[in-house]
Amino acid sequence: MKFIDEYRDAAGARTIAAAIHRRATRPWAIMEICGGQTHSIVRFGLDEMLPRQITLVHGPGCPVCVTPVALIDAAVELAGRPGVTLCSFGDMLRVPGTGVDLLTARARGGDVRIVYSPLDAVAIAAREPGREVVFFGVGFETTAPVTALAVLQARSRGLENFSLLASHVLVPPAIEAILDAPDNRVQGFLAAGHVCAVAGMNEYVPIARCFHVPVVVTGFEPIDILRGVLACIDQLEMGRSEVSNAYARAVRAEGNRHAQALIAEVFTIVDREWRGLGLIPRSGLDLQRTFHAFDARRRFGLEDRVDVSVGECISGEILRGLKRPAACKAFGTRCTPEHPLGAPMVSSEGACAAYFRYRRRAAAGRQE
Repeated sequence: MKFIDEYRDAAGARTIAAAIHRRATRPWAIMEICGGQTHSIVRFGLDEMLPRQITLVHGPGCPVCVTPVALIDAAVELAGRPGVTLCSFGDMLRVPGTGVDLLTARARGGDVRIVYSPLDAVAIAAREPGREVVFFGVGFETTAPVTALAVLQARSRGLENFSLLASHVLVPPAIEAILDAPDNRVQGFLAAGHVCAVAGMNEYVPIARCFHVPVVVTGFEPIDILRGVLACIDQLEMGRSEVSNAYARAVRAEGNRHAQALIAEVFTIVDREWRGLGLIPRSGLDLQRTFHAFDARRRFGLEDRVDVSVGECISGEILRGLKRPAACKAFGTRCTPEHPLGAPMVSSEGACAAYFRYRRRAAAGRQE
């Protein structure tokens, strides 16, 4: 397939891996931010192509996984209210809350609908004016613009029955939180290409300078990721800490100005709780005051909830890159995609889901 096969070329991947073997002289730990990158790494065995001293650390790059339990509980509560339709992306339905998930809420009679875009929720609100339609807005900078567009469209169409339960988060503050942690072991980052295609690369420059870590923007195919690793290793070996672009076919330094303008018009930056990472200052997006009429928390009087951990899931340590899925005693036994104990096993971008799908047998062998 054009534009895909060339970035999955096995010979090309081996050539880049050989270059990494030649240039890496010391142990280095590099974190990929995006869950899509994690899945490519595990699926294609890219980490197994690298020298033993190079460790790829899986980060909090799955927006479903970092959505706090308190927000899941709020969504479940809304889904159970008479006259309310809760719209969500499909992979949110199985994420556990403190009680039940959205799929269970739907089975119990709640009106929970899977949509492919926030604009689908706007269309439902227009078709069914007698119902309160709430969109559960989850995601990084990549999905925030279309959520903002949905709010603007609802306002322009006079849809008073549409509202937003916002859980959008920003990547750079999470990177800073990881680097600030006393148990941090990450020395370089592979930034997510789709996030940078929207937000640009400039916000990573002060992080690279302050923490003396290279940040390399990469794509999601094997060749993309290996090129990103090579660029990161080159910087680490030379003692450099810069922001570089290994995904120039899709990312510009300034990002997408139109998308950024949409976000700025509708949202304001706030402190936000992340599952597994805690409260991260200025890491979330909430509705501007002029759009408070579309805020589901205010409309339905939802109380602020203290986030809690759920059961024996070690998602916090996995999302911080401290442990891998195989380190969890429940992995692949009590915790599976059909019966998940935590968010990383549910999402299509979750690290546990990746290991379950591609390396379950190897992980089980290491547990024995």
